[in-house]
Amino acid sequence: MPEIPPLVLRHPVPNQTWLAKLTEDILEPELPIVDPHHHLWDHPGNKYYLDELLADVTSGHNIVSTVFLQCFWAYRTTGPEELRPVGETEFVASVAEEAERRKTHAKICEGIIGHADFRIGERVDAVLEAHIAAAGGRFRGIRQVTARHPGFLASISTPPSFALMGDPGFRAGFARLAKYKLSFDAWLYHTQIDQLVDLARANPETPIVLNHVGGPLGVGPYRGKRDAVFADWRAAMKRLAACPNAHVKLGGLAMVVNGFDFHENALPPSSGELANAWRPWMEACIEDFGADRCMFESNFPVDKGMCSYPVLWNGFKRIAAGASGAEKNALFHDTAATFYRLGS
Repeated sequence: MPEIPPLVLRHPVPNQTWLAKLTEDILEPELPIVDPHHHLWDHPGNKYYLDELLADVTSGHNIVSTVFLQCFWAYRTTGPEELRPVGETEFVASVAEEAERRKTHAKICEGIIGHADFRIGERVDAVLEAHIAAAGGRFRGIRQVTARHPGFLASISTPPSFALMGDPGFRAGFARLAKYKLSFDAWLYHTQIDQLVDLARANPETPIVLNHVGGPLGVGPYRGKRDAVFADWRAAMKRLAACPNAHVKLGGLAMVVNGFDFHENALPPSSGELANAWRPWMEACIEDFGADRCMFESNFPVDKGMCSYPVLWNGFKRIAAGASGAEKNALFHDTAATFYRLGS
């Protein structure tokens, strides 16, 4: 039998005209927010540099700081292959410096998360040191994407190898983070959470934050099986929550892999619709990890393909409506500020 090629998923490009069809008043506009997860890039029809980011972070919510997450952009085009990702950090640091010159309210890219290929083992030290030098005091950690499923492809880069987190070379390189007091951002699917549990247990001194609620899948073989996915996901998340060094970002569910498909509707979703769809996943994380290990994130401009920035944060505020004042401060600001060692 011929091998069936994997499903290739394409994420919607942000459509400003469509997003403008629904606007809302800002809920709790004074609440300080650290946005601990956004990108910068200039893909065809999807430019998101400083001006575009500022248009979002100044759209009503009190964003006081942001953290940039690697996205395979602005790499060096010459020099050793393993050092080319440092070009991204150099670019983002220049954006942060430009924001400082403009005296923006939010500290833009106050934290920078870069990329390094841990598979080079202890040689990764030189890469980490180059990132730190390039970031101007902003470098906080590494993300090496491990999200992979045999049934589909949904990556903007070369797909990672299967079971990457168990690779001996990866493990050797990952272990170097502790030397530099750097953290790790994990992006994977819910089917891979137990691989992260093993990694977290083996490196208890390294702070780890799981991106995007742990990547619950809603496409391919998981389409229409949300209850079963939730049960499997929740069991794995409880195992991860037992690792004291593990944290989780609450967001990133407006991606095609999750199967909510808001982008297919005539109108963009309201914050109430987002809250209703995402509440079970996010409340479970808060229950299992505690507010002091959870942080809301925008994942912009990726999630902008399905919702606007003001509506997204209104949705998060609706989900957190029953939390105490201290818990809200943790979820929207304090957890991220502590994890990423921010001054904001």
